[in-house]
Amino acid sequence: MNLDGATAERVRRILGSPVVRARAVTDRGYAPNQRWVVRTGAGRSAFVKVARAPLTASWLRAEHAVYSGLSAAFLPELLGWDDDGAEPLLVLEDLTDATWPPPWTRDSVDAVLRTLDEVHATPLDLPVIGTDHHAAAGWPVVAEDPGPFLSLGLCSPAWLDRALPVLLEAATPEALTGTATLHLDVRSDNLCLRGGAAVLFDWNHAALGNPQLDVAFWLPSLHAEGGPRPEDVLDLDPAMAALVAGLFAARAGLPPIPTAPRVRVVQRAQLGTAMPWVVRVLDLPPPDGDPV
Repeated sequence: MNLDGATAERVRRILGSPVVRARAVTDRGYAPNQRWVVRTGAGRSAFVKVARAPLTASWLRAEHAVYSGLSAAFLPELLGWDDDGAEPLLVLEDLTDATWPPPWTRDSVDAVLRTLDEVHATPLDLPVIGTDHHAAAGWPVVAEDPGPFLSLGLCSPAWLDRALPVLLEAATPEALTGTATLHLDVRSDNLCLRGGAAVLFDWNHAALGNPQLDVAFWLPSLHAEGGPRPEDVLDLDPAMAALVAGLFAARAGLPPIPTAPRVRVVQRAQLGTAMPWVVRVLDLPPPDGDPV
């Protein structure tokens, strides 16, 4: 993937020097945006992200709103923004030289936890999560149509029939609500480590809610990448495990998204650690006798 001339010109106007080198970033992020690390003739490097679809354009505008409204150590430096009405372009500092997990260590896990405490205590003007948030529509969706979830082979229909009442009761929508600033998409592809703290990217889902949600939605991917089990990181409300597992259970078995085919793969990996977590936390019988 090459940086086209029109995009290079937009970047030149922002950085004040022509782009002389561009490297496509393809190993991080799952939305159909285009990403590059560029270097200008003046010797400056930067990270560039361009939205190529209406939905991701709205997400990029939401992300830019966070960067433009706040300066904090947990945010990358905003270098520029260009919105042509169709394909907005965001330019951030280049953090290639930072530490990008995995692998995870106890120190890096603690660094993310400390940073999330700072995020949660930082006031931002954001939408408020209500009890109708999509995170509450996990196990109810599975109960209505269990086929996609069962197609993953994680349990039998009989086990699901027995477990669903407990899962539905535990995944209370009221547990979503709160007043803390949330990132709501904490994963290794959306963060790096610098100076003993985390820098977080992709703020398009940011909202106000229960601060435990940020940690809870991070923990399954952390464990899937070789980190500790969720309950060994932090003692959370059991509703968090039920909500997280339900969200992935309702989505991981759906057909692939043509413009973002890796999304289902990632959701399946996260469900693979979220399901054993919720089984342990709620003291459910192992699915069909398999150890968790």
